[in-house]
Amino acid sequence: MHVLHRRRSSRRAPDDVTTRGLRRAAVPTRPDGSEATAPRMSLFHAFRSLEEPVFRWWFLSQVFSASGSTTQMVAQTWLVLKLTGKGVDLGLLSSCALLPVLLGGPWAGALVDRVDRRRLLIVTQSIFVGLASLLAVLTATGALRLWMLFVLAAISGMVNAPDSAARQVYVVELVGRDRLASAVSLYEVVLNASRVLGPAAAGVLLATVGAAPCFEFNAASFLAPLVVLLVHRTVSPTYEGREAPTRRGEFRAGLRYVWNFRAIRTCLFLAAASGMLFGLGVTLPLLTTRVFHLGSGGYGLMMAAFGLGALPGALLAASTRRHPTGRSVAFLAAATGVCVLLTASALGVDLETVGLFLTGCVSIWFIARTNTLVQMETDPPMRGRVMGIWVMALPGASLVTAPMVGWVIDTVGPREGFGLAGVALLVTAVLGWRSLVRPVEAPAATGQGTSPGADPVGKWPAAPGSSGQP
Repeated sequence: MHVLHRRRSSRRAPDDVTTRGLRRAAVPTRPDGSEATAPRMSLFHAFRSLEEPVFRWWFLSQVFSASGSTTQMVAQTWLVLKLTGKGVDLGLLSSCALLPVLLGGPWAGALVDRVDRRRLLIVTQSIFVGLASLLAVLTATGALRLWMLFVLAAISGMVNAPDSAARQVYVVELVGRDRLASAVSLYEVVLNASRVLGPAAAGVLLATVGAAPCFEFNAASFLAPLVVLLVHRTVSPTYEGREAPTRRGEFRAGLRYVWNFRAIRTCLFLAAASGMLFGLGVTLPLLTTRVFHLGSGGYGLMMAAFGLGALPGALLAASTRRHPTGRSVAFLAAATGVCVLLTASALGVDLETVGLFLTGCVSIWFIARTNTLVQMETDPPMRGRVMGIWVMALPGASLVTAPMVGWVIDTVGPREGFGLAGVALLVTAVLGWRSLVRPVEAPAATGQGTSPGADPVGKWPAAPGSSGQP
């Protein structure tokens, strides 16, 4: 009877982009297989991932680490301006950091699939500590030169490519499938908190003791996640009945998997398009000064409005009890595009500030749900490569899109440059609508993929201390 019950349950599950091969929480369904109930929102559900002790410590360490990274970024920018005062050098510094991410994302993801994620993160955190410490020593001794900043930024980018993908896969292994939406959304809280804490810390340190302590602070900030990784010895899961990823052809296999899986492919294009919005350092200063004729105070106010809006957006993404669907991602992408266009056309400072708050809320809600959908739908042996390509799209694609936005600002105007992200999101959402909302069959991760509706052993590793059942 137990076996019969499981067979009947598997027949009820619709085989579409949101459920293909995945076990789902039991919810009422209509005869056509669609859910009969509206998604329930719960603020408690937003913090469910923090129930897992290891992730709780990891989350707290990431608040410290991300703030340290932002502090170093501000100090590096200040040093470049002090050394040369040229805007082109600031662009080169950004390019040195992003180019390895853009070009090396798929290879970095293949590495993540092949090795233990915890051990890889121990290596990357240790390298980051060393690089930040070296910057501190060079700055304190007066030996720092511009080319050294470029070289160290490029090395950091090379390390950041596998580190970013490994962090996302590591979170899946810590919290399991049911808590993944909460974990991804809380990470957006971390990023937005770091955008406030990091520049504030950098401002205080630069004004009082100089740039070298900013780098020392960043080096110290990586010690917190390093301690968590060393103390909590989690083991990356293995996937029975699957071929382990091999070095030969794994890069092409990752790209082929993403391209053939139309829903994930559309999500990655949406992520790349959203990079034009999240690169506020390109659009917002010129929108503030040229359109509204405000100074640094107005720029800070508008940045704060976007950041404050991002916090409820992240909580909204985490608080729903239903797993993200392709349809919800398409709607949120379109809503973000509309918010961007309305904000770009705002006639006064008050309306602009409100628009940035709403844009921050909807955009973070959208990107958190999109990231969660991609991770949930990706076959485990391919997850590292897919997340490597995700990092290649966001923030890696900013290396291409940021100059494009800057060109539009210079040739047409700041409003049009800011609104370009809205146009890109709307166009991508419309073109990819069918692939997100229509039933699709995912490509096999290896040459021996599973059949539709199956739930392979190890598909979703259980969170430590949980039963493993979604």
